[in-house]
Amino acid sequence: MIPTHRDVWRLAAPMILSNISVPLLGMVDTGVSGHLENPSYLGAVAIGSTIFSFLFMGVNFLRMGTTGITAQRFGADDHEGLRVALGQAVIVALAIALVFLVLQQPIGHYSMLLLGPEGAIRTFAREYFSIRIWSAPATLTNLVLIGWFIGLHNVRAPLFIVLVTNITNIALDLLFVVVLGMAVDGIAAASVIAEYSGVVLGVTLVLRELKQHRGAWPLHKLTAIREYGGFFSINANLFVRTMALVFTFSFITAQGARLGGLLLAANAVLLNLQTLLAFALDGFAHAAEALVGKAVGQNSRAALAQAVTISLRWSVYVAVGFSVFFGLFGIEMINLLTDIQAVRDIAIRYLPWLIVSPLISVWSYLYDGVFVGATRARDMRNIMLASTLLVFLPGWYLLQPMGNHGLWLALMLFMASRGIGMHIAYRRRILAGISGHAN
Repeated sequence: MIPTHRDVWRLAAPMILSNISVPLLGMVDTGVSGHLENPSYLGAVAIGSTIFSFLFMGVNFLRMGTTGITAQRFGADDHEGLRVALGQAVIVALAIALVFLVLQQPIGHYSMLLLGPEGAIRTFAREYFSIRIWSAPATLTNLVLIGWFIGLHNVRAPLFIVLVTNITNIALDLLFVVVLGMAVDGIAAASVIAEYSGVVLGVTLVLRELKQHRGAWPLHKLTAIREYGGFFSINANLFVRTMALVFTFSFITAQGARLGGLLLAANAVLLNLQTLLAFALDGFAHAAEALVGKAVGQNSRAALAQAVTISLRWSVYVAVGFSVFFGLFGIEMINLLTDIQAVRDIAIRYLPWLIVSPLISVWSYLYDGVFVGATRARDMRNIMLASTLLVFLPGWYLLQPMGNHGLWLALMLFMASRGIGMHIAYRRRILAGISGHAN
């Protein structure tokens, strides 16, 4: 069956709603800390959030890999394979979370050395980290559950999980900080409690979903290491790809920290708006993941091409809308996130980069979903590494005389490189690699 505009929106709309709640949560964290009397709190939350972006986004392959594998099993009507995809991913997620907890002291220490915060910012960031790290088992499990549901074309379940998690987080942010007078400790504790609330709901929804896909759990495929070969083959490449992406954004935060606390805070405000863009456009990427994965499972070239064309078209429309929105209301958004005038003034100075960002970034966001659905993790890895090592870092080095403007220009070159590289690879490697029926 060839995907339609309605199919794309049926999958994308709930994911856009749930995805937007994630950066909105980050904006609430930023807004709550940005309205405290000491700007060091805002810098500390930016540093702490960067560390956990590196940790949790670094293992986002758990979500992406699970989606691609599950979508192809779903397309092939393989009920046992659906259980294997879920069980293996959850086991790996919990194992990684255990490593994070055991190694939390060295992780925290070396993260601070790499990001370079000083004085009060460093102290508050350490406090944030020591609390937030305990959310790791829940956060990683939620990544798996969300990826599994997307692969099944069930986007209502991820919507419920993400909304419950983030609404709980926002409510506890306001309770702990505004009502009870806590600071970064309250923001971190709110995140921990909220993630576990999401797991409880997620497991409940999984049990309900499995009733519609009758079958047995092949325990030998969950307990024997050799059975994880396919899982690790895909996810190892996704891990490298994601770490390169997180490195790029962490590098921007680290450079901001070295240029001063106010510039760090201003970049944090703008990157929150960039993240809002990314998560909104990811709704169409998630739709592409599910539809492309199913098309590959069915070996249908026509379904694949149509899924990509429609998803990309709507992504571009929404990206244009974001550019217009940031142009008209960007200053108001900055003012909402912080009332520290010095931070506002600096953020407004660099706002033009945020206005052009949607038009440059949209291509890489959508093609990420295409490559995930097709489980072309090696191509994703290679393109990301090339964009990071051959475009972003050399660009930043050459553009250093421009200061923070050079840093943002390097980011735009990085995004453009990813989009161009993935478009070429899609045409040559994915679309040309399927010659199946049209169905």
